[in-house]
Amino acid sequence: MKDMNHSPVRANAIRVTKGLVPLAAILVFIGFLMLAPAGLMGKADAFGYAVCHRIDVRSFQIGTRQFPLCARCSGMFLGALLGLVFFTLTSPKRAGMPSKVMFIPLGLMVLAFAVDGVNSYLTLMQGLGTSFFSAIPTLYEPNNTLRLLTGTGMGLVIAAVLFPAFNQTLWEDWDKRPSLGNWRTFGLLLVLALIMDLLVLSDAVFVLYPLAILSALAVPLLLTMVYGLFAVMATRKDNTYGRLPQAWLPLTAGFTIAMLQIVIFDILRFAITGTWGGFPLG
Repeated sequence: MKDMNHSPVRANAIRVTKGLVPLAAILVFIGFLMLAPAGLMGKADAFGYAVCHRIDVRSFQIGTRQFPLCARCSGMFLGALLGLVFFTLTSPKRAGMPSKVMFIPLGLMVLAFAVDGVNSYLTLMQGLGTSFFSAIPTLYEPNNTLRLLTGTGMGLVIAAVLFPAFNQTLWEDWDKRPSLGNWRTFGLLLVLALIMDLLVLSDAVFVLYPLAILSALAVPLLLTMVYGLFAVMATRKDNTYGRLPQAWLPLTAGFTIAMLQIVIFDILRFAITGTWGGFPLG
């Protein structure tokens, strides 16, 4: 029987796919560039606009300019980016989920993120005079520093889960050891995260601009990784890659879907609010 995996029809389909996927990625990205506000920071704002409320008073400022993401989302995406870079440098193909002992600090980070988020939301609703929330007590007065810190913790959790999931799915020779397996590794990562947050809080313009751009770029990066994994599994190419360039097709497909989601969300939100700024509170 003729091997269907090597049939002319299948070969032609693969060639067409290899041509269409990059073309779709280019077209969607061009559409994003045309849609987004002018300038590099304008494009960064458009990335943040697709995933974040961008309320001005809940965001850090670079002089008179608002960060692309609110304080909490800035911490979350910067924390996730830091974690991914850290694991890539220290344990590039480790694919084990965090060790059991690491679930304690990671769980506390998730809890802190949830508590501060709920407390902040209740405060916002009470400030808007929403009667339903007026009788619910808040725990403390929220602020952007706490939003940044708890957001960063959640970002580290995302990286600690997404990184091994990515490695387990892509590599044919993945390492079963956890990328976050001991207190020493966690402590070093936590110190780096705290340094990063101190830089965000420093008000130094020459530091804030690159951090703002990186926080925005983390949005399509994380979405690309997630959708890229789905593309790998959908094409049944799990554990078949030895190097990252070999996975260019599913990752390009993931990038295309990520950018399409960003463009659609931007269009819908702008149609509703009529502004690239944060959600109006009035």
